[in-house]
Amino acid sequence: MIGAMYSAISGLKEHQVMLDVTANNLANVNTIGYKASRATFKDQLAQNFAGGAASGATSGGQNPQQVGLGVALSSVDNLITAGNLQTTGNPLDCAVSGEGWFRVAPGVPPAMPAAGSVEYTRAGNFTRNDQGYLVTSEGYYVMGRDFTSNTDQYIQIPAGATGTAIAGDGTVSYIPTGGGARVTASTISLAKFPNENGLVRASGNRWQVDPSSGAETVGQPGGTYGSTIGGTLEASNVDLANEFTAMIVAQRGLEANSRVISASDEILQTLVNLKH
Repeated sequence: MIGAMYSAISGLKEHQVMLDVTANNLANVNTIGYKASRATFKDQLAQNFAGGAASGATSGGQNPQQVGLGVALSSVDNLITAGNLQTTGNPLDCAVSGEGWFRVAPGVPPAMPAAGSVEYTRAGNFTRNDQGYLVTSEGYYVMGRDFTSNTDQYIQIPAGATGTAIAGDGTVSYIPTGGGARVTASTISLAKFPNENGLVRASGNRWQVDPSSGAETVGQPGGTYGSTIGGTLEASNVDLANEFTAMIVAQRGLEANSRVISASDEILQTLVNLKH
């Protein structure tokens, strides 16, 4: 009975993790660029009661006899699939259609960000700060790049400029004060990774590089990288039907393991009362 109780306790613990993951997904159903997670389980080491044996002259053989010792958390996977694109009409909003992550970093222009400080996001709800630089909602600078010299640069739109637009190849352009030909401020850079599922979540819709993700490869939107779409945002990829199903499964798992603990407790109580 003790073994059954400990197995059920492990089931309670891991189904609670599953419920926590599901709750976080549902909480972020309207978060721009959010990527859902899922919890997966694995069985724990089993106790061997008897080993297996091959067939012989007087025996047909025997299968091993094992009893499992519960369940453990196998992984919490990031589901890096695209969310639906939503047209906003805001010229500074931007979505990536295809592969690639926006590169954002803290900094003090004109100095470039410190090495290793660049982070990544699929949330393209950008704005201009008081100096005209393109930034995220939390003030991280959107990293552009001069692809002729392959050097990073900030994206600055001067005061008084009009007609700001983001093209499919990442170029950010505007019409200068007083009119005239359209001017290119910079080109938005995108990053790809050998294993983007290995990125680590940070706050504010940002992700950080990790040894499991591999190093970034920077490129211009288009071609093998996704295209940038101005006036559009990528919605959360949370699937409500899947999440509500997962919530029901987690709830039933918690309930079933609770009943195992109750049944084991009743049996133990019966054994204790045998002396009366």
